[in-house]
Amino acid sequence: MLGCSASLLACSLLATGLTASSVVVLPPAAKAVEASAGLVQAVPVSQEDAYVLGPGDGLQLRFFGATELSGPVEVLSDGNVSLPLLGPVRLTGLTLPQANQWLELIYKKQLLRPELQLSLVRPRPLRVALVGEVERPGLYTLTSSELSQTEAKVSISGLPTLVDAIQKAGGITPMANLREVTLQRRLPGEPLRYKRTSVDLLALVQQGDQLQNPILFDGDTIRIEAASEPVAEVIELASTTLSPDTISVNVIGEVLSPGTLPLPANTPLVQAVLAAGGPQTWRASKGNVELVRINRNGTATRQRFQLNLSQGASNTKNPPLRDGDTVVVNRSGLARASDAIGAVSTPLTGLVNILALVDLINKD
Repeated sequence: MLGCSASLLACSLLATGLTASSVVVLPPAAKAVEASAGLVQAVPVSQEDAYVLGPGDGLQLRFFGATELSGPVEVLSDGNVSLPLLGPVRLTGLTLPQANQWLELIYKKQLLRPELQLSLVRPRPLRVALVGEVERPGLYTLTSSELSQTEAKVSISGLPTLVDAIQKAGGITPMANLREVTLQRRLPGEPLRYKRTSVDLLALVQQGDQLQNPILFDGDTIRIEAASEPVAEVIELASTTLSPDTISVNVIGEVLSPGTLPLPANTPLVQAVLAAGGPQTWRASKGNVELVRINRNGTATRQRFQLNLSQGASNTKNPPLRDGDTVVVNRSGLARASDAIGAVSTPLTGLVNILALVDLINKD
């Protein structure tokens, strides 16, 4: 038997009573919806999903009755494995138990004792997609040894998890809705089918619920939606490894120390003004503070806020800042009048003083 097609594989599995999804136990209440990429089933978080073989996996094949045939094999880019006596055999999309039963079935025609064991010795790098409210959305490759992009001192080792992927993408944005993070995962077998689950990352950072930090599989998609309002714990989240270490914000205008400031992630506008020394006593207009933001699509937005030192984080009154934001503390009416007088009187310096200027004006 030189090569096995996907249809033949499916028929053989059915003949042995092994279905493509037999290792995945779904609850009776699981809801199913149609999606363009295949059937998507909504199920609870599971840390026990079966590993699905794919190109790049390094395997060890051991025959109990024919040790001379034993040795390492690898899943090639076309999804096949080159096996002794058989040639190329397709294993992509199967779990290890399924692959073991499939190989024993087809080796029965070649060996008197086809007992064998297939084990995973070198998992392939995981390619996962992160979309939504992360600093750098996109496709990422994760291995068992990574360096976090949120903090230089945080290293990632072992099997990659959901938090590891978020750290690799630079952390969450201030508008991330951590209560409903969606994880989509491929189910074993062909054709392609997926299941989808919701993860509560707030329960992880607040209560240490490790079930909310599942191990990732190759092909997983993580989606973090935007919240309509910043969560109440936005300041607390800034100190966790889910957020970037620091952001860079420009604070200019009528503050004591204007310039570019490194601030903790998710710092609200009011705290950024205070970090710049606070508003100048009589020159700053506390009712005219502007936030200028460059959006991901290249557009810029300009919003006006009132500086209220007792206001908590809020989209409408005290928004959390993002990397690259500019905060402008505008001048008060008194400051504008003072600057106007200064602009008029400055060219006369050396000819008459300000009292002489007033005297001249009064004589007209």
